[in-house]
Amino acid sequence: MIKAKSILGGIALSVAVATTTLAAGVEYNATPTGLALQGYDPVAYFTDGAPTKGNWKITSIHDDVTYRFASEDNKIAFEKNPEAYIPAYGGYCAFGTAMGFKFDGDPTLWKIVDDVLYLNLSKDIQERWEGDIPGFIESADVNWDDIEDKTPEELQAQ
Repeated sequence: MIKAKSILGGIALSVAVATTTLAAGVEYNATPTGLALQGYDPVAYFTDGAPTKGNWKITSIHDDVTYRFASEDNKIAFEKNPEAYIPAYGGYCAFGTAMGFKFDGDPTLWKIVDDVLYLNLSKDIQERWEGDIPGFIESADVNWDDIEDKTPEELQAQ
């Protein structure tokens, strides 16, 4: 655990942390304008099996966060059940969350596990996460309860 925190601490120094958007008691990793997933369509991961840029003309707001979609059909599916498509841990890196930190989740570094979308910070981090996905998800789920309401900066200062 200490080695992982050391690795992530080093990453924190070299990676800009995304803006935190607190909406309706749920924290999301979003751009300063409140755009989730850097504009990628959350539904496309499930329907197309690939990260797909959303169209700025096809949007929906959920919990004060804006999502973009590649099609009207994807927007409709999202609006029927947003919780089915929103990435775990508000879009923060799944491995980072397992270590007790919040790092920007890269929407091109993703995996769906048990119908949940997970993002990771970098290719190297994702490869480590894939070494024990069930264990890291279990740790991240426990940690999320403690860190959800804290900013990335607060967590790095600990």
